[in-house]
Amino acid sequence: MLSSLVVATIFLLTRLTNAWGTLGHETIAWIAQSYVSSTTKASVQSILSSTASDYMANVSTWADSYRYTSGGGWSAPLHYIDAKDNPPESCSVDYNRDCGEAGCSVSAIVNYTSILLDEKSKSSTKLDAMRFVIHFVGDLHQPLHDEALDVGGNTISVTYDGEKTNLHHIWDTEIVEQLADGQDAEGFAKNLTTAIQAGDYGWDAGSWLDGVSLNETQTTAMAWASEANAFVCADVLAAGVDAVEEGDLSGTYYKAHYDVARIQIARAGYRLGAWLNLIYTGQTSG
Repeated sequence: MLSSLVVATIFLLTRLTNAWGTLGHETIAWIAQSYVSSTTKASVQSILSSTASDYMANVSTWADSYRYTSGGGWSAPLHYIDAKDNPPESCSVDYNRDCGEAGCSVSAIVNYTSILLDEKSKSSTKLDAMRFVIHFVGDLHQPLHDEALDVGGNTISVTYDGEKTNLHHIWDTEIVEQLADGQDAEGFAKNLTTAIQAGDYGWDAGSWLDGVSLNETQTTAMAWASEANAFVCADVLAAGVDAVEEGDLSGTYYKAHYDVARIQIARAGYRLGAWLNLIYTGQTSG
Protein backbone atom coordinates (compact mmCIF):
# COMPACT_ATOMS: atom_id res chain seq x y z
CA MET A 1 0.00 0.00 0.00
CA LEU A 2 1.35 3.45 -0.92
CA SER A 3 2.30 5.78 1.92
CA SER A 4 0.37 9.01 2.33
CA LEU A 5 3.53 10.93 1.30
CA VAL A 6 3.83 9.01 -1.96
CA VAL A 7 0.13 9.48 -2.71
CA ALA A 8 0.43 13.20 -2.04
CA THR A 9 3.48 13.42 -4.29
CA ILE A 10 1.72 11.62 -7.13
CA PHE A 11 -1.31 13.88 -6.69
CA LEU A 12 0.90 16.96 -6.93
CA LEU A 13 2.78 15.75 -10.00
CA THR A 14 -0.44 15.13 -11.89
CA ARG A 15 -1.21 18.83 -11.47
CA LEU A 16 2.03 20.19 -12.83
CA THR A 17 1.58 20.17 -16.59
CA ASN A 18 -2.12 20.42 -17.32
CA ALA A 19 -2.22 24.09 -18.24
CA TRP A 20 -5.74 25.31 -18.97
CA GLY A 21 -7.14 21.80 -18.50
CA THR A 22 -9.02 20.06 -21.30
CA LEU A 23 -11.58 22.83 -21.83
CA GLY A 24 -8.95 25.55 -22.11
CA HIS A 25 -6.67 23.69 -24.50
CA GLU A 26 -9.51 22.56 -26.74
CA THR A 27 -10.93 26.09 -26.81
CA ILE A 28 -7.55 27.50 -27.86
CA ALA A 29 -7.34 24.94 -30.66
CA TRP A 30 -10.86 25.68 -31.89
CA ILE A 31 -10.03 29.40 -32.01
CA ALA A 32 -6.85 28.64 -33.96
CA GLN A 33 -8.84 26.52 -36.42
CA SER A 34 -11.01 29.53 -37.22
CA TYR A 35 -7.95 31.61 -38.15
CA VAL A 36 -5.88 29.24 -40.27
CA SER A 37 -5.86 29.58 -44.05
CA SER A 38 -7.09 26.81 -46.31
CA THR A 39 -3.47 25.98 -47.17
CA THR A 40 -2.53 25.80 -43.49
CA LYS A 41 -5.58 23.71 -42.67
CA ALA A 42 -4.71 21.20 -45.38
CA SER A 43 -1.10 21.00 -44.18
CA VAL A 44 -2.06 20.51 -40.54
CA GLN A 45 -4.71 17.93 -41.39
CA SER A 46 -2.21 16.05 -43.54
CA ILE A 47 0.32 15.87 -40.71
CA LEU A 48 -2.36 14.83 -38.21
CA SER A 49 -3.97 12.40 -40.70
CA SER A 50 -7.35 13.86 -39.79
CA THR A 51 -10.18 15.57 -41.61
CA ALA A 52 -12.37 15.70 -38.50
CA SER A 53 -14.02 19.00 -37.70
CA ASP A 54 -11.99 19.17 -34.48
CA TYR A 55 -8.70 18.11 -36.09
CA MET A 56 -6.61 20.38 -33.86
CA ALA A 57 -8.83 20.38 -30.80
CA ASN A 58 -8.80 16.60 -30.54
CA VAL A 59 -5.00 16.51 -30.20
CA SER A 60 -4.65 19.62 -28.04
CA THR A 61 -4.19 17.67 -24.80
CA TRP A 62 -2.10 14.83 -26.27
CA ALA A 63 1.09 16.31 -24.78
CA ASP A 64 -0.36 16.09 -21.28
CA SER A 65 -1.25 12.43 -21.75
CA TYR A 66 2.10 11.65 -23.36
CA ARG A 67 3.99 13.20 -20.46
CA TYR A 68 2.67 10.44 -18.17
CA THR A 69 3.53 7.50 -20.43
CA SER A 70 6.58 5.35 -19.77
CA GLY A 71 8.42 6.93 -22.67
CA GLY A 72 7.17 10.48 -22.32
CA GLY A 73 8.42 11.61 -18.93
CA TRP A 74 11.32 13.48 -20.54
CA SER A 75 8.84 16.03 -21.94
CA ALA A 76 7.57 17.28 -18.55
CA PRO A 77 9.87 20.36 -18.37
CA LEU A 78 8.70 21.48 -21.80
CA HIS A 79 5.28 22.48 -20.47
CA TYR A 80 6.55 25.53 -18.56
CA ILE A 81 9.35 28.03 -18.05
CA ASP A 82 10.14 28.52 -14.37
CA ALA A 83 10.62 32.25 -13.91
CA LYS A 84 12.81 32.70 -10.84
CA ASP A 85 11.43 36.13 -10.04
CA ASN A 86 9.81 37.58 -6.92
CA PRO A 87 6.02 38.02 -7.22
CA PRO A 88 4.11 40.07 -6.37
CA GLU A 89 6.96 42.57 -5.90
CA SER A 90 8.52 41.89 -9.30
CA CYS A 91 7.89 39.61 -12.27
CA SER A 92 10.25 38.78 -15.12
CA VAL A 93 11.31 35.91 -17.36
CA ASP A 94 14.91 35.43 -18.46
CA TYR A 95 15.69 32.65 -20.92
CA ASN A 96 19.22 31.96 -19.71
CA ARG A 97 18.16 32.01 -16.07
CA ASP A 98 14.84 30.20 -16.33
CA CYS A 99 15.01 27.66 -19.17
CA GLY A 100 16.77 24.65 -17.64
CA GLU A 101 19.10 22.14 -19.25
CA ALA A 102 16.17 19.79 -19.89
CA GLY A 103 14.40 22.51 -21.88
CA CYS A 104 11.28 24.59 -21.33
CA SER A 105 8.17 25.71 -23.18
CA VAL A 106 10.09 28.39 -25.06
CA SER A 107 12.87 26.08 -26.28
CA ALA A 108 10.22 23.49 -27.17
CA ILE A 109 8.34 25.94 -29.40
CA VAL A 110 11.63 26.87 -31.09
CA ASN A 111 12.57 23.24 -31.65
CA TYR A 112 9.24 21.91 -32.85
CA THR A 113 8.62 24.89 -35.09
CA SER A 114 11.96 24.20 -36.80
CA ILE A 115 10.92 20.57 -37.33
CA LEU A 116 7.67 21.65 -38.98
CA LEU A 117 9.60 24.04 -41.22
CA ASP A 118 12.05 21.36 -42.32
CA GLU A 119 10.76 19.54 -45.39
CA LYS A 120 13.16 16.69 -44.62
CA SER A 121 11.55 15.91 -41.25
CA LYS A 122 9.98 12.46 -41.04
CA SER A 123 6.18 12.30 -40.96
CA SER A 124 6.22 10.70 -37.49
CA THR A 125 8.51 13.47 -36.21
CA LYS A 126 6.25 16.13 -37.71
CA LEU A 127 3.22 14.53 -36.10
CA ASP A 128 4.72 14.87 -32.63
CA ALA A 129 5.99 18.36 -33.43
CA MET A 130 2.53 19.52 -34.49
CA ARG A 131 0.87 18.10 -31.39
CA PHE A 132 3.52 19.70 -29.19
CA VAL A 133 3.24 23.13 -30.84
CA ILE A 134 -0.56 23.12 -30.54
CA HIS A 135 -0.23 22.34 -26.83
CA PHE A 136 2.82 24.37 -25.80
CA VAL A 137 1.59 27.63 -27.33
CA GLY A 138 -1.41 27.19 -25.06
CA ASP A 139 0.74 26.36 -22.02
CA LEU A 140 2.86 29.46 -22.55
CA HIS A 141 -0.19 31.71 -22.10
CA GLN A 142 -1.22 30.34 -18.69
CA PRO A 143 0.48 32.76 -16.24
CA LEU A 144 1.46 30.11 -13.71
CA HIS A 145 3.25 28.09 -16.40
CA ASP A 146 5.67 31.02 -16.54
CA GLU A 147 6.37 31.10 -12.81
CA ALA A 148 8.57 29.09 -10.41
CA LEU A 149 7.13 30.36 -7.11
CA ASP A 150 5.60 27.48 -5.15
CA VAL A 151 5.98 25.15 -8.14
CA GLY A 152 3.92 27.47 -10.30
CA GLY A 153 1.31 27.80 -7.55
CA ASN A 154 0.88 24.04 -7.14
CA THR A 155 1.78 24.17 -3.45
CA ILE A 156 -0.44 27.16 -2.66
CA SER A 157 -3.57 25.69 -1.06
CA VAL A 158 -6.82 27.47 -1.91
CA THR A 159 -10.56 26.94 -1.72
CA TYR A 160 -12.73 27.24 -4.82
CA ASP A 161 -16.49 26.76 -4.81
CA GLY A 162 -16.21 24.99 -1.48
CA GLU A 163 -13.52 22.56 -2.64
CA LYS A 164 -9.91 22.39 -1.44
CA THR A 165 -7.42 22.57 -4.33
CA ASN A 166 -4.37 24.63 -5.32
CA LEU A 167 -3.84 27.94 -7.07
CA HIS A 168 -2.34 26.42 -10.20
CA HIS A 169 -5.28 24.10 -10.66
CA ILE A 170 -7.94 26.79 -10.41
CA TRP A 171 -6.18 28.77 -13.14
CA ASP A 172 -5.99 25.64 -15.27
CA THR A 173 -9.54 24.53 -14.77
CA GLU A 174 -12.04 26.07 -12.34
CA ILE A 175 -11.73 29.69 -13.47
CA VAL A 176 -11.98 28.64 -17.12
CA GLU A 177 -15.02 26.44 -16.48
CA GLN A 178 -16.76 29.19 -14.51
CA LEU A 179 -16.01 31.63 -17.33
CA ALA A 180 -17.35 29.23 -19.98
CA ASP A 181 -20.57 28.91 -17.97
CA GLY A 182 -21.55 25.48 -19.27
CA GLN A 183 -20.38 25.93 -22.87
CA ASP A 184 -18.32 23.20 -24.47
CA ALA A 185 -14.97 24.08 -26.05
CA GLU A 186 -16.39 24.64 -29.53
CA GLY A 187 -19.13 26.96 -28.29
CA PHE A 188 -16.78 28.83 -25.96
CA ALA A 189 -14.31 29.27 -28.82
CA LYS A 190 -16.99 30.62 -31.15
CA ASN A 191 -17.94 33.27 -28.59
CA LEU A 192 -14.33 34.25 -27.98
CA THR A 193 -13.63 34.37 -31.73
CA THR A 194 -16.61 36.68 -32.19
CA ALA A 195 -15.26 38.88 -29.39
CA ILE A 196 -11.81 38.96 -31.03
CA GLN A 197 -13.28 40.02 -34.37
CA ALA A 198 -15.53 42.64 -32.79
CA GLY A 199 -12.81 44.09 -30.59
CA ASP A 200 -14.87 43.44 -27.49
CA TYR A 201 -13.42 44.10 -24.02
CA GLY A 202 -11.08 46.64 -25.61
CA TRP A 203 -9.16 43.88 -27.39
CA ASP A 204 -6.90 44.89 -30.28
CA ALA A 205 -6.00 41.57 -31.87
CA GLY A 206 -3.72 43.25 -34.37
CA SER A 207 -1.34 44.17 -31.55
CA TRP A 208 -1.23 40.54 -30.39
CA LEU A 209 1.04 39.74 -33.32
CA ASP A 210 3.49 42.61 -32.84
CA GLY A 211 7.03 41.35 -33.35
CA VAL A 212 5.94 37.83 -34.30
CA SER A 213 8.57 36.30 -36.59
CA LEU A 214 9.77 32.87 -37.61
CA ASN A 215 13.24 34.40 -37.89
CA GLU A 216 13.06 35.26 -34.18
CA THR A 217 11.19 32.27 -32.78
CA GLN A 218 12.79 32.42 -29.34
CA THR A 219 12.24 36.16 -29.08
CA THR A 220 8.60 35.74 -30.07
CA ALA A 221 7.96 32.96 -27.56
CA MET A 222 9.78 34.88 -24.81
CA ALA A 223 7.59 37.92 -25.46
CA TRP A 224 4.49 35.78 -24.97
CA ALA A 225 5.96 34.22 -21.82
CA SER A 226 6.86 37.63 -20.36
CA GLU A 227 3.39 38.96 -21.11
CA ALA A 228 1.77 36.02 -19.29
CA ASN A 229 4.24 36.15 -16.41
CA ALA A 230 3.39 39.83 -15.79
CA PHE A 231 -0.12 38.75 -14.82
CA VAL A 232 1.32 36.83 -11.86
CA CYS A 233 2.21 40.14 -10.23
CA ALA A 234 -0.67 42.19 -11.62
CA ASP A 235 -3.49 39.68 -11.03
CA VAL A 236 -2.82 36.09 -9.98
CA LEU A 237 -0.85 36.98 -6.84
CA ALA A 238 -1.34 40.74 -6.74
CA ALA A 239 -2.18 40.68 -3.02
CA GLY A 240 0.38 38.01 -2.14
CA VAL A 241 0.25 34.31 -1.30
CA ASP A 242 -1.45 34.76 2.07
CA ALA A 243 -4.39 36.55 0.47
CA VAL A 244 -5.29 33.70 -1.90
CA GLU A 245 -5.07 31.15 0.89
CA GLU A 246 -8.00 32.85 2.63
CA GLY A 247 -11.68 32.65 1.72
CA ASP A 248 -13.33 31.09 -1.33
CA LEU A 249 -11.77 32.28 -4.58
CA SER A 250 -14.84 31.53 -6.72
CA GLY A 251 -16.38 34.81 -5.58
CA THR A 252 -14.53 38.11 -5.31
CA TYR A 253 -11.22 36.73 -6.60
CA TYR A 254 -12.84 35.26 -9.70
CA LYS A 255 -14.70 38.50 -10.45
CA ALA A 256 -11.48 40.49 -10.12
CA HIS A 257 -9.31 38.25 -12.31
CA TYR A 258 -11.34 36.12 -14.73
CA ASP A 259 -10.63 38.51 -17.59
CA VAL A 260 -7.00 37.37 -17.50
CA ALA A 261 -8.08 33.83 -18.37
CA ARG A 262 -10.40 35.14 -21.06
CA ILE A 263 -7.83 37.28 -22.84
CA GLN A 264 -5.03 34.72 -22.50
CA ILE A 265 -7.10 31.91 -24.01
CA ALA A 266 -8.18 34.24 -26.83
CA ARG A 267 -4.60 35.37 -27.46
CA ALA A 268 -3.28 31.81 -27.42
CA GLY A 269 -5.79 30.65 -30.01
CA TYR A 270 -5.34 33.68 -32.24
CA ARG A 271 -1.56 33.42 -32.06
CA LEU A 272 -1.52 29.67 -32.63
CA GLY A 273 -3.51 30.12 -35.83
CA ALA A 274 -1.21 32.93 -36.97
CA TRP A 275 1.91 30.93 -36.10
CA LEU A 276 0.78 27.96 -38.15
CA ASN A 277 -0.09 30.28 -41.03
CA LEU A 278 3.44 31.68 -40.90
CA ILE A 279 4.88 28.17 -41.08
CA TYR A 280 2.82 27.13 -44.07
CA THR A 281 2.10 30.35 -45.98
CA GLY A 282 4.65 32.88 -44.73
CA GLN A 283 1.86 35.21 -43.61
CA THR A 284 0.05 35.48 -40.27
CA SER A 285 -3.41 35.97 -41.75
CA GLY A 286 -5.56 33.41 -43.50
